[in-house]
Amino acid sequence: MKRTTISDIAREAGVSKGAVSYALNGRPGVSEATRSRITAIAARMGWAPSSVARALSGGRAGAFGLVIDRPAEVLAAEPFFMRLIAGIQHELGPGPTSLVLQVSPDHDTELEIYHRWHAERRVDGVLLIDLRADDNRLDVLASIGLPAVVIGEPLGRTDIPSAWIDDRAAIDEVLDYLVALGHRRVVRVAGPREFLHSRMRSAAFLAAAARVGLEAADVVHTDYSGESGAAAARRALVSALPPTAMVFDNDVMAVAALGVAQELGLSVPGQLSLIAWEDSLLCRLVRPALSAVRRPVGEFGALAVSLLRQVVTGASVSDACTSAPILVTRASSGPVCRDRPDVSPWASTADWFVPPRFP
Repeated sequence: MKRTTISDIAREAGVSKGAVSYALNGRPGVSEATRSRITAIAARMGWAPSSVARALSGGRAGAFGLVIDRPAEVLAAEPFFMRLIAGIQHELGPGPTSLVLQVSPDHDTELEIYHRWHAERRVDGVLLIDLRADDNRLDVLASIGLPAVVIGEPLGRTDIPSAWIDDRAAIDEVLDYLVALGHRRVVRVAGPREFLHSRMRSAAFLAAAARVGLEAADVVHTDYSGESGAAAARRALVSALPPTAMVFDNDVMAVAALGVAQELGLSVPGQLSLIAWEDSLLCRLVRPALSAVRRPVGEFGALAVSLLRQVVTGASVSDACTSAPILVTRASSGPVCRDRPDVSPWASTADWFVPPRFP
């Protein structure tokens, strides 16, 4: 079906194209009666403004951009991004602004995308995710004048605000809960070391571990995939002093670790407690169901869009925090098993021994 143009509307209304332009753009130059008649004809003919033409004429593109620099196989299995995008779309609603989503294979390509979007006036602003140490995206976007909002930790910048979740409080709650159950050796399986949110959570985990007096608190960095989560769990669980509890940065890795525990003959939660992050449907489908930190991911995306709308209009915007995450306890976490010596819980009874402790 042919797209309705201003020329079509002008012909139907019996007026000039200039008069139609004035009427549809709310500019002076036509009477209110003519404006009403033209807008009614435009609506009947299914006319919609061209975002490209509007942007080239100095208007807005009517779109926000999001570039995700993650491997496709990780994205395909990661519920976080689907929930985040659902929150973004919910906030955008049926209004005039759409989401332009692109997956990038690397950092340099991501920067090229921003430059192209800005040159072509494809988007009015962008949402930044997965900030890294020494991330230059912030300065690049500021230099080309493309408005942005960070989905992540506050950065203390007045030009690029952040929408964020208080993960520190969630980590404190998790470790307080595990200590109350008698756990003293906990391993956190984290995302990539270069991500700022991974570093923040790891620092918060080690600080909380010191506060509650854990005997051992280790952090292992992975790529968020189930394969890496399983490998990290297997290495930890066959070590001389295995953890009695493990906390994972996403639910995909936690589900994979549950499989490893079953492979090694471990009882969950009798010999090993598992806690996931995000609390997607995966956590409730496996057996035992996984305890998890439920973060308001949909609200996270919606809040970022709300901030970006304000930034695009030139308003002064501050960092904003979502509602607090909560720990949802299920069958995968429980008290430490006290009926065995302090050894690797996958060993046979004949292999029990108490390893020497060194100063």
